[in-house]
Amino acid sequence: MPATQAPAAPRWRPELEAQYAELGARLEPLLPCLEWPLHLPWIDAINRLKRERGAVIMAHSYQSPEIFHGVADITGDSLALAQAAGDCEAEVIVLCGVHFMAETAKILAPHKTVLIPDPEAGCSLASSITAEDVRQLRRQHPGAPVVSYVNTSAAVKAESDACCTSANAARMVEAMAAEHGADKVIFLPDAFLGYHVAQQTGIELVLWHGRCEVHEQFTAQQARHARERFNARLVAHPECPPEVQEEADFVGSTTAMGAWLEKEKPERVALITECSMADNLRTRFPQVEFIKPCNLCPHMKRITLPAIHDCLSTLGHEVQVPAQMAVRARAALERMLAVGRHDRA
Repeated sequence: MPATQAPAAPRWRPELEAQYAELGARLEPLLPCLEWPLHLPWIDAINRLKRERGAVIMAHSYQSPEIFHGVADITGDSLALAQAAGDCEAEVIVLCGVHFMAETAKILAPHKTVLIPDPEAGCSLASSITAEDVRQLRRQHPGAPVVSYVNTSAAVKAESDACCTSANAARMVEAMAAEHGADKVIFLPDAFLGYHVAQQTGIELVLWHGRCEVHEQFTAQQARHARERFNARLVAHPECPPEVQEEADFVGSTTAMGAWLEKEKPERVALITECSMADNLRTRFPQVEFIKPCNLCPHMKRITLPAIHDCLSTLGHEVQVPAQMAVRARAALERMLAVGRHDRA
């Protein structure tokens, strides 16, 4: 399937309104009305093009609503997308997320073509640590197993004993400590997620100084304001600072947040995480009023409908992982997948 030059931008056609009426109604509360006619031609063109390419589009929960609802075939958190990549039958995967997610898809689906719409869509956590940093930590703490958050590069995963997501981090730490007979575990790179895991497990963790540039901005004062001003329940991601976690009614992964809402059915809630998370849950929980604070991820927002269309048109921005590195990283990822989802928060 040779790459071709990207065509001109698609044009709006009156019949698109009727064809996508159901989607338009779903997105109406999530998008300014003036944006819908701009997004609609791109959505239609992408949906036609992905069928021609035999492609599947995977979108993380932090993607904007027009992507998450408009063109994605598979949506979810990092664990859900990793599981989907391993099971995917399509020849082409377009990963609408950040670069480490596309690397993960390629590692788990090595014979597939994995594309990322913008290769500059990075992650402050993934860029905070290198493979040499991991090797140095091993030298400093001999015998301690390494559990790496999935928000890391393929090179770091290859130096790790196991990977984890926020949904199963505590379980992975416990499993690695037991398997290695270790009294401490090297956990990296997110220091705030590490705090959360230590609280859950009671296991001594050697932490790195990585932080998510989105979640680290939240403050306990913002959380208290949302509760006191709006009488809102507080739901926080474990990448938030400890003082924010301590204010929250619930701390958990992006998927666990949805499960908590399903169970608790709050009248009003503040999701202390990336803004698009609340946007994409509004359609699932129309009875819940979602209150800010939230922050935008500048890397996730590099993924746009035109960028998705362009990479499908040209098969550009293909992700590759060196074979030996991929084999080692895959072993760490398969441990994560074997444990699955164990968010106990």
